[in-house]
Amino acid sequence: MSKRKIIAGTVLVLFISIQFIRPRRNDDGKFGGAAFAQQYAVPNSVNRILQDACYDCHSNQNSYPWCTDIQPVGWIMARHIRRGKAELNFSEFSNYSNRRQVSKLKGIANQIEDNAMPLKSYKLLHRAARLTSEEKKLLISWMRNKADSISSIDQ
Repeated sequence: MSKRKIIAGTVLVLFISIQFIRPRRNDDGKFGGAAFAQQYAVPNSVNRILQDACYDCHSNQNSYPWCTDIQPVGWIMARHIRRGKAELNFSEFSNYSNRRQVSKLKGIANQIEDNAMPLKSYKLLHRAARLTSEEKKLLISWMRNKADSISSIDQ
């Protein structure tokens, strides 16, 4: 056998083998009593944008595209979700202190304003996450207003 066939065969066997090593999914869909939308009177327009552009990585409510069934894509997605939830989890938002909530809300607004969120890689597979300028303005305004209202409660 030629070297190319041996290499190709080895790569194929490795690719097939890694398909059996799957990350645990974060798709229980449970919000519990700590859900962001339950804590605040989030307008439907804002909540729809959050569901389309944020919740897959920043909540306990995830929907997975077909390609996550193929490894290593599934591993990469699992890592993104772990990191996203560690930074901000809308499902646990009410468990944050008021100071941390204000910081997170302002951070969300800044990330959207700087086009840092949603991630470009996420927008490739999720058309609804490609926010229009009007959607960005709506989210930024709502997040900053909510942060200001929480700040005024603490004073």
